[in-house]
Amino acid sequence: MSTAFAGPWSCLPDSLTPWILDVIESMGHTRMTPVQASTIPLFMKHKDVVVEAVTGSGKTLAFVIPVLEKLIRRERKLGKNHIGALIISPTRELATQIHGIFSAFLSAQVVSQKSLDSDDTPIPEYPPPLLLVSSNQSSPAQDLERFISSGSDIIVGTPGRIEEFLLGKGRSVVNVKELEVLVLDEADRLLDLGFQATLSKILTHLPKQRRTGLFSATMTDADAISELVRAGLRNPARIVVKVQSKRQGDTNMVIEERRIPANLQNFYIACRASEKTVQLARIISREVKQHDSSQFIVYFATGASVDHFYAVLPAVLPLGEIHSLHGHLTPSARTRALTAFSTSICTPSAPSILLCTDVAARGLDLPHVDVVIQYDPPTDPKVFSHRCGRTARAGRRGRAYTLLVDREVGYVDFMSVRRIPMQKHPYLVKEGEMDVDDDSRPDDPDGGLFLENIRQKLLTDRSLHNQAAKAFVSFVRAYSKHEASYIFRTKDLDIVGLAKSFGLLRLPKMPELKDADKNDWADSEIDWSLYAYADKIQEAKRLAALTAKSTEENQMEQEQRKAQRTQRKKANAPWSTNIGKQEEREVRKQKKKRKRQWLKTQAASEDTQNNMKRTGEDFEEVEEDDNDEDWSEIAREERMAKKVRKGEISKREFDAEFGDL
Repeated sequence: MSTAFAGPWSCLPDSLTPWILDVIESMGHTRMTPVQASTIPLFMKHKDVVVEAVTGSGKTLAFVIPVLEKLIRRERKLGKNHIGALIISPTRELATQIHGIFSAFLSAQVVSQKSLDSDDTPIPEYPPPLLLVSSNQSSPAQDLERFISSGSDIIVGTPGRIEEFLLGKGRSVVNVKELEVLVLDEADRLLDLGFQATLSKILTHLPKQRRTGLFSATMTDADAISELVRAGLRNPARIVVKVQSKRQGDTNMVIEERRIPANLQNFYIACRASEKTVQLARIISREVKQHDSSQFIVYFATGASVDHFYAVLPAVLPLGEIHSLHGHLTPSARTRALTAFSTSICTPSAPSILLCTDVAARGLDLPHVDVVIQYDPPTDPKVFSHRCGRTARAGRRGRAYTLLVDREVGYVDFMSVRRIPMQKHPYLVKEGEMDVDDDSRPDDPDGGLFLENIRQKLLTDRSLHNQAAKAFVSFVRAYSKHEASYIFRTKDLDIVGLAKSFGLLRLPKMPELKDADKNDWADSEIDWSLYAYADKIQEAKRLAALTAKSTEENQMEQEQRKAQRTQRKKANAPWSTNIGKQEEREVRKQKKKRKRQWLKTQAASEDTQNNMKRTGEDFEEVEEDDNDEDWSEIAREERMAKKVRKGEISKREFDAEFGDL
């Protein structure tokens, strides 16, 4: 059983390069962590490694140091446009963080070299150049230009940009034949289906004679073994660093294994769906006052929820700075938010709060985070430990809270099986009252006032309510896709209570609300035609659409009234009038029938005349052979029809002549 630290850096079988050791000590790492003590010797001895260790255990340094040592100890320098190490991470934020750690080492060595050069002292090692190809400040073409100009030996990036760098624009420029090391950070995420095709192309392009390291906090045996061949590892050494805690059992000391940091207090609070937002605000207030906490991370299920609470929380929790971060933001906005949060000077009187999704759950080193709050448990249970691991890092203490609604409390046992223990925390009440631990407690009156304040905030701008409705719908959709679906069931969710926690003014139209119990719900009493947008352009568009809709509705209403009058008139007509109309319709029908017969006879007569003309027979001879009277009548009708066509007589006179009237 390992302790929190595993000895000084001098205990390594191969001594580190002096300037690397100086940088490590300047960072405050006087002793190795267990994962570093286990991984660095193997990785430096040309062994492939699969490393699993809890968040905050020092995995990044466990591969940064061997990569640097391998490259600076090469017998000859890499050729032009050759790369020596490739580090792939799942997110841009994590790639930027890894690049920053490499830069801390390399920039320190450059400074050291300048000072030594002034004394004319030769330096045997020179730091390998570094390039980040996932920066939001540069395009793939600009990355390639920087590589050509600097000749970088170490490349850090996300799968998509690495693929473009190696196989796209840089295919004929970047040479990987001398690649020494490949590192897949957060490997379980990289090996997910979302990255599988891209990663396969990259690995196929790389040389097989290389060292490969897979690092993650949640890589199960099945995950690692099933993907090792595809990742190109050869006889890897598997390193699993476990966290164990002691507790007093019934008869003796019991040792428990944990997948979260040992110094992390992991709580859950059971509450009603309508009380989640109230509990969120009280956790932050209580932590600030009782524990002097100054930096918080709050996790939500969707980016729309982040946007909603980013807009409304300042109105009900006027405490410190609030930042938002999710995957739908632009890369530059994500970078600004993370930089502002990580570099902000926060105190208990002015705390800093980051509202985010799982985009900020993996790998990010934010050492000063005091509290992590999971407003929504993650849909992927593996992410739970990554979220908690943003606090209690590198031996520091931290607290984590998870809000569970009604039967979601079964999630506690589910996580216990996964070796993530959770301790129940009493329901938080308003300041000055005792917290309660009774599941049958009455409704929280102060919570109702809190939610009413959110409603009042939404009333100031129609766009805020639209955003709240979008967040509510997106959460319900995400909830229905939870991997622990036997615990998180939509049909058991108090959707109406959840709508209250979002501060909605009225319920949106969605299938999940069809059979919901709405007895405890009341729409806000407002005139929706007067509910305006704060933005003048949006409001002008709304008013124009409202006017157009009103005009269209008036026209439709007039047409409906006209149709109704016609229908009533027909229904109220006398019986005798209806009989007369039926007789008139029958007479017209007979006239049309006789007319069709006459036209048919006329057409046949014309055909007969034409045939007779073609054969040269005399028309008068045929007339003598036929019935003179019938033929005369037909001829007379023909003459009258010609007069109708010429306009000499009217159609009415023609019909009168032949008995159609």
